[in-house]
Amino acid sequence: MAQLVGRFDDAVEGVFEGWRGNRAMDRIFYGASALGDHSLIWLILGALRGLRSDHHWKAAVRLGAGMGIESALVNLGVKSLFRRSRPTPAASRPLHIRQPRTSSFQSGHATSAFVGAGLLAEDDPLWPLYYAVAVVVATSRVYVRIHHASDVLAGVAVGIPLGRLGRRLVPLPPAQG
Repeated sequence: MAQLVGRFDDAVEGVFEGWRGNRAMDRIFYGASALGDHSLIWLILGALRGLRSDHHWKAAVRLGAGMGIESALVNLGVKSLFRRSRPTPAASRPLHIRQPRTSSFQSGHATSAFVGAGLLAEDDPLWPLYYAVAVVVATSRVYVRIHHASDVLAGVAVGIPLGRLGRRLVPLPPAQG
């Protein structure tokens, strides 16, 4: 199994290697990765949603609580069970990026991205935007060589059901009006 995962990670890394070095892509993916730190992008999007109405404010509050719970589960729980090393950059990075000290497995950015998108998407016509941002944030972690592709897929695989669970455990009241 480890060989299969390694081959998958190497194949994806080969694809990303062809993309790196493009100034526009570097800025997009390094920026997305930085905005994913500490779920910042999700808190910003939640706050913006919360400005729209009382119903949206409740979604924003639920998001904030959900991001805190997700972070504790992933960073204090799951990551402490694994000791996977992070990818080693072949060359210096073109832009600054925070270097995490935790295990590479699983990508917390990917998990929080899909928890955040899942929680924000409920009852919001902007739901495709949230998932598009989630894909960019998750993908950025491979692009900037902070995670292996399999770490990101594991994060997505955990984030989607956690977002759905959050929606079930804390349903939004019906929108007024």
